[in-house]
Amino acid sequence: MQKVTVIGAGTMGNGIAHVFAMNGFDVSLADISAEALEKALKTIDRNLDRMVAKELITAEAKAETLARIDTFTHIDTAVHTADLVVEAATEQLELKLSIFKQADKAAPGHAILATNTSSISITRIAGVTSRPEKVIGMHFMNPVPVMKLVEVINGYATAAEVTEQILAVSRRLGKAPVAVNDYPGFVANRILMPMINEAVIALFEGVAGVEEIDEVMKLGMAHPMGPLQLADFIGLDVCLSILRVLHDGFGQPKYAPCPLLVNMVTAGKLGVKTGEGFYQYTNNGKDRVVAANFSPNRF
Repeated sequence: MQKVTVIGAGTMGNGIAHVFAMNGFDVSLADISAEALEKALKTIDRNLDRMVAKELITAEAKAETLARIDTFTHIDTAVHTADLVVEAATEQLELKLSIFKQADKAAPGHAILATNTSSISITRIAGVTSRPEKVIGMHFMNPVPVMKLVEVINGYATAAEVTEQILAVSRRLGKAPVAVNDYPGFVANRILMPMINEAVIALFEGVAGVEEIDEVMKLGMAHPMGPLQLADFIGLDVCLSILRVLHDGFGQPKYAPCPLLVNMVTAGKLGVKTGEGFYQYTNNGKDRVVAANFSPNRF
């Protein structure tokens, strides 16, 4: 396995392309937006510069990494020689199904089709392809170049040898893969999102403020980041989408999104990427400034 196509040049897509290229794979990075591709290459370049400055890689290794990445605005062209396709588009079911239908038709018969989805059913996605045994989840964590975990999700029809290949490829990337099965939220988000939602409910009910809730979890539970700040980092729209998948999949009230979360997403307060969520952010989201002034009656 040498040729990898990454579909989607956003935060996750450019991170995935980065780690594959840095570990010797030939990468085709595809997105319908040429502007998004240009931005992705600049982000990768900047992140590699940081690694050079920290003496984690050499300047030569940086140049070799960038030379392994080609960009495409058409999926068909990007996947036609791929051994592995990794879809990293927005967390929307219909978009992912459309991408997988297209990639299935254009990719070689031997190619494995993987999705970076954080909650959508692998079995559902595989069902629109002619190769469900070669469809699997590769759920990378953000930021991809830093985080070690890859949640490898088996769909109902995923072949055992495909799982072994993806576990091996993940290890080649220097990651720590964990194989799980295809149920709503898998493992990571089935556990994480109810915790984040409960933190939002505690804020909504006036139990404590934003910073107080986060401090309790950081100091008392040894979490490196509080749940509300983490929600901002993930994106409140993504959190809401995953909670809806959990609620629809299990039909249990405990997964119902807090009304405050719903209203914040409706208002466009999505966290770091919009400059405001539970906190306010400056410097393109790099600096967390202050917690927003929430009142139980505000929403």
